[in-house]
Amino acid sequence: MRDDAEFPTEDRSPTTREETGDRDPASGQTRPPRREFKARGSFVERCEGCRLPVLNCLCPYRVSATSEARVWLLTHPLEHNKPTNTGRLIADVLPQSETFTWYRTAPDERLLALLADRRFVPFVIFPDDQPDYQHRVVDERAVVSAKQDGFIPVFILIDGTWRQARRIFRKSPYLEALPVLPLHTDRLTRYRLRKPASASHLCTAEVAAELLRNTGDTDAANVLDDYFDAFNESYAASRIYHKLEKPTAPMKRLLDRRLSGSAHARLLGEE
Repeated sequence: MRDDAEFPTEDRSPTTREETGDRDPASGQTRPPRREFKARGSFVERCEGCRLPVLNCLCPYRVSATSEARVWLLTHPLEHNKPTNTGRLIADVLPQSETFTWYRTAPDERLLALLADRRFVPFVIFPDDQPDYQHRVVDERAVVSAKQDGFIPVFILIDGTWRQARRIFRKSPYLEALPVLPLHTDRLTRYRLRKPASASHLCTAEVAAELLRNTGDTDAANVLDDYFDAFNESYAASRIYHKLEKPTAPMKRLLDRRLSGSAHARLLGEE
């Protein structure tokens, strides 16, 4: 697999204390001060809905989809305020997705409760490159089997830099008993907002789309792919202050889906 876990992440800029909180949630102690966040683009006027520069707002292309599998994001706290983060695109497309902030000493109680819910069969998405957890590694047939048995499979995506993802995987006891599902794909990244170490290193949204596609949720995968491409093109154009005058092919498909969804809703309202 390759999320901003198995793969270098979208952005490695520092953040402010206001973005991560002044105190550690477990100890209550004040965190050491960080330098003010002044990354490139921090003064750009952004849409409050999609957080992209208003020059190429993504909101007109936001549509939702349904899937049998669900996605839970376990996100490093420094990721939340990075506008180039693609994990949030998953939640835009799949409303049943969950996002949890990772703290080593203070696991999210809601996540722990969901992990104990017998309706779900969670899989940690992580590469199978270390021998000490090979006994936990499964393939995508396990996801299909969970569906056939009437359970809801869940993809737990670790959202952070590769170093952060390794730490989250190793320092989270509640993940230790879960099966590990690596993503094996021939897909090459289309992410344009950072330069990966390898073209095979996919970003978070791309990983989710591939997992969904490989396990039977093709429609959701296609919508997420189109939404990711729209985000990719919009953000890349905004970086050079270029206004996209015409929607791209993925944008057109999203607009068509949005229009068809609105028409269907009107028909239901008339019945």
